[in-house]
Amino acid sequence: MLSVRDIQVAYGPILAVNKVSLHVDDRSIVSLIGPNGAGKSTILNALSGLSPIRSGSIEFNGKNITRLSAHRRVAEGIVQVPEGRQALAAMTVRENLELGGYRQPGGNVVADIERMERYFPILKQRSRFAAGSLSGGEQQMLAIARGLMARPKLLLLDEPSLGLAPIVVRFIFDFIRRLRDEGQTVLLVEQNARQALAVSSYTYVIENGRIVLEGRSEHLQSDPAIARAYLGQKV
Repeated sequence: MLSVRDIQVAYGPILAVNKVSLHVDDRSIVSLIGPNGAGKSTILNALSGLSPIRSGSIEFNGKNITRLSAHRRVAEGIVQVPEGRQALAAMTVRENLELGGYRQPGGNVVADIERMERYFPILKQRSRFAAGSLSGGEQQMLAIARGLMARPKLLLLDEPSLGLAPIVVRFIFDFIRRLRDEGQTVLLVEQNARQALAVSSYTYVIENGRIVLEGRSEHLQSDPAIARAYLGQKV
C-alpha cells in the first residue's frame, strides 16, 4: 500500500529525517519505535503532507503522492491521528466527529458516527459535552474516532498511548488489533515499544533520523539490543 524511498526532511539546517525507506502492506500494522527526537513523528508528518520532504519519494497504492498537498492526501485515503490528540476543545464530541467526516455525504456521516459510538460507547454518552471536558483517555478515543470518520485506507497513529493510564493503554491497543482484524491498515508511531512490537507485524527502529534496525516484530522482541534499549530487560 505504501512505499517510501530515501526521504529526507529538514528544519532549516537540521536534517530531521535522513534517507528513510519503509513499506506498509495492505491490512497490516507497521510500527516505528525509537527515542524522543528520533524523527518518528516527522516521518508521519511527511507522509500526511504536513512536513515537505527535501528529497526522496512516496508512493501510495501505486500513485506518486510526493508533491500532493495534505488535503489531497486525505482524499487519497491517508489520515493522521496526531500526537497529543488535539481535540477541538470548545466544540462538542459530536461536532468533532462531524468534522472528521467532512468529505463524506451526510448519510454516511450519520452512519459513521453511530459506528464510532459502538466502538467507543463513552463518546455516545458524552456526545453533547465539549471535547475539552473529556479525560485524556476519552480524548484519545475521540481523536481515533475522528480519524476513522474520514474512512482512511491508511491510518497514521502518532503516540496513541501518550499520557494514558495503563488500563486505557490496554484498551487502545486492543482496539488497534480490532481495526487490523476488520481490514484497516495502520502505521503506528509509539514510544511504548513493548506494546508496539506486540500489536504490529513489522517494525522499524528509528534513531537520529535514520532506520537503524528493522524486521518482523516477533523477531525484534527477542533481539538483545531491542530488549536492552527499549524493553528494560537485562541481557
